[in-house]
Amino acid sequence: MENFLVRLPEIVIQLLAFAFALSVHESAHGWMAERLGDPTARWLGRITLNPIKHVDPVGTVLFPLMLAVLNAPVIGWAKPVPFVTRNLRNPRRDPALVGLAGPVSNLLLAVAAVALLLLAKGAMPGFRDLLVTLLREGALGAGGVAAPLVYLLFSLAMVNVVLAVFNLIPIPPLDGSHVMMALLPPHLRFRYAGLERYGMFILFALLWFGVLGVILRPFVNGLVWILLSP
Repeated sequence: MENFLVRLPEIVIQLLAFAFALSVHESAHGWMAERLGDPTARWLGRITLNPIKHVDPVGTVLFPLMLAVLNAPVIGWAKPVPFVTRNLRNPRRDPALVGLAGPVSNLLLAVAAVALLLLAKGAMPGFRDLLVTLLREGALGAGGVAAPLVYLLFSLAMVNVVLAVFNLIPIPPLDGSHVMMALLPPHLRFRYAGLERYGMFILFALLWFGVLGVILRPFVNGLVWILLSP
């Protein structure tokens, strides 16, 4: 309990970064669907950065909170942004573009956060030591005012990289499944779509057996290497 209270500011920053990243991700789905001819997300108020509009009790609250407490990279999911396939200009191709919009938005946010961190790295003496301290100890008070800002930017970069990669896994209902559906021949699409009823169980199993860690670790390590390299 004492360790949890010590890490509470760090956990709050991670969850704030996650809520923002997820709101951008879901809004990007709705925005792309609207651009491709379907205004359903706009009508339902889902093109918004208000995270409350996107909350899924398990995927947006319980799952990421559990990971944050366990000091694992924060991932999760929101309520799916609805779109009507028949309203899209190209019903075969466009669902894949709608699906890709979310991960692409996360990658753009990650690039922006990394760019700001690299600027701070060049301008702030002791940046590398501060980041190492934050990653190892989570000591937000160690660097004065700079520490929470650096940790927030790092959390934004990390959460967005992890969300992008996680959502590209081709397991329904993740975004990668929309891309896979567009690539599969018609006789396999229906069977593949049937996996969605088991999707959450598959994802929990991948987490439990460490497979998600194997998938995500190279990207997490690559991000840390970029920021800590001389």
